Amino acid sequence: MIRWLVGLIGLALAATQALAADPIEIGLGYLGVAGTKSTLSLVEQPTQNDGVAGANLAIEDNNTTGKFLNQHFTLEERRIKEGEDPVQAATALAEKNSFIILDLPADALLKVSDALRDRGTLLFNAGAIDERLREADCRANVIHSAPTRSMLADALGQYLVWKKWSRWLLVVGSHDQDKLYADALRRAASRFGAKIVQERTFEDTGGARRTDSGVTLIQRQMPVFTQQAPAYDVLVAADESEVFAAYLPYRTWDPRPVAGSAGLVARSWDAAQDQWGATQMQNRFMKLNSRRMTALDMQAWTAVRMIGEATSRTNSGDVKKVTDFIKGPDFSVAAFKGTRLTLRDWNLQLRQPILLVDGRMVVSVSPQEGFLHQVSELDTLGYDRPESKCKLK
Repeated sequence: MIRWLVGLIGLALAATQALAADPIEIGLGYLGVAGTKSTLSLVEQPTQNDGVAGANLAIEDNNTTGKFLNQHFTLEERRIKEGEDPVQAATALAEKNSFIILDLPADALLKVSDALRDRGTLLFNAGAIDERLREADCRANVIHSAPTRSMLADALGQYLVWKKWSRWLLVVGSHDQDKLYADALRRAASRFGAKIVQERTFEDTGGARRTDSGVTLIQRQMPVFTQQAPAYDVLVAADESEVFAAYLPYRTWDPRPVAGSAGLVARSWDAAQDQWGATQMQNRFMKLNSRRMTALDMQAWTAVRMIGEATSRTNSGDVKKVTDFIKGPDFSVAAFKGTRLTLRDWNLQLRQPILLVDGRMVVSVSPQEGFLHQVSELDTLGYDRPESKCKLK
């Protein structure tokens, strides 16, 4: 009891001394692309503050803890328009901020990371899911809070195999990102014992999506497109470009479920998530932004909270100390997913469960029961250490 009282008094004295000094200012930048991309569904249109809204909520959370540790967090946002130089914008942010959250395409992200390498700025990839950023093009100054395509595909594949829906009809869009997701889905099928009975390509012929694709036309087109397929259990769509997948559910020739880019979708976060204390998180976000929290919001929130966790544990805003702690074995962060998230030290990808959602409910959470791993079951999602081609530099 005496030791406990002495320790409590010591903490109180330390807190009093800390409060008497000026707070440690910890500046964060947020760099994204201006504008939004329209989606097929009117109810899922992205907002201008998608992503940064989650980062701002995490800043509030960090400052709540920071009051007791004499730390104060700020967030500076910049958006680049088409044709603007991301390196110039990132360099301007790095002048005042030691940490930058990035929501950029892969090529732009690599340019920024290479340009800021010698500055010591720590970057967090909250948006790009490209595998190459964690493999051949991995960088030692970029930590990834966004999942990879392979993590999303593996999460979906595990559930479909667990359901014994092992025969897949794979429909792939004609854009490059669609083909990348299709590659991840083929890999998931091979890993978990599913069989792709046939592949079909949906060509994007352009045109105004809503005016040229009325209900009557779609109702006739999709059954014809999916007929005469070999026997299959589930249609899996790879349509990151948002051209056709949303039209597939309830319109296929055979009465089969749809998964992938529509129907049952794998995401890092969803507005329907209500387990493990997530409801209070969702309510706070809704109160601040008058909308639901997206996966990008959560990925940005997680990146900012990783910084907050590391600064509180190290009691420092020094970028090197924070970086070393995040990359070290003692780091973890809570993110309302039922387990603490940790970092893969071989490619700096954040391990995380993946939600499987249908637009209204969370259907399941991967990794699924029975998919075991000698280190962490979360490493059954995506490329494991022995598979990795990453050489951090």
